[in-house]
Amino acid sequence: MPLPAGFYDQDTLTVARGLLGARLVRMLDGVRVSGLITETEAYDGETDLACHARAGLTARTRVMYGPPGRAYVYFTYGMHWMLNAVCGPAGFPAAVLIRAVQIDSGQELVAARRKGIGPAHWTDGPGKLARALAIDSAQNNIDLTGTADGLWIEAGRQISAESVTIGPRVGLYTVPEPWKSIPWRFLVTGLSNLEE
Repeated sequence: MPLPAGFYDQDTLTVARGLLGARLVRMLDGVRVSGLITETEAYDGETDLACHARAGLTARTRVMYGPPGRAYVYFTYGMHWMLNAVCGPAGFPAAVLIRAVQIDSGQELVAARRKGIGPAHWTDGPGKLARALAIDSAQNNIDLTGTADGLWIEAGRQISAESVTIGPRVGLYTVPEPWKSIPWRFLVTGLSNLEE
């Protein structure tokens, strides 16, 4: 069962931490592919200079201003799609970037989509997981709180505090301080720390 809209209607950092251990699910050609979320980053409103919403309401950012629990999918570096979950109240533009998952079902399909790449690197980055799960602009603005669109997030495993590393977000080369170094990245430090 997908996580409800109420889960996403919380502070961005709470959602980013809470998504660790949750299960990202994608239906592809009738096959269920899923993975436990192991890395996230929070992007919080117009004042966060690393957030796309720093530009205000635009065609690109409109999804971020919508209801919580929507997918915000964008293209970057001319080659990568990125999957985010919109969070916080409608009207406040915030989202959590899903940076990595550990595939736990549908391995054969993922292997076929990620030919020549070992399982450890199938989905250990946001662009990689989008390629592995066939996520692109078609998934932008879909409802992650339902299953109709073939992409959702459901409960997975609880992650203990000692199993989480918190640090700066990745790749913010041109973002000024304090936004460049603010500790809004959440990472599970080892899959052995994923608790049932």
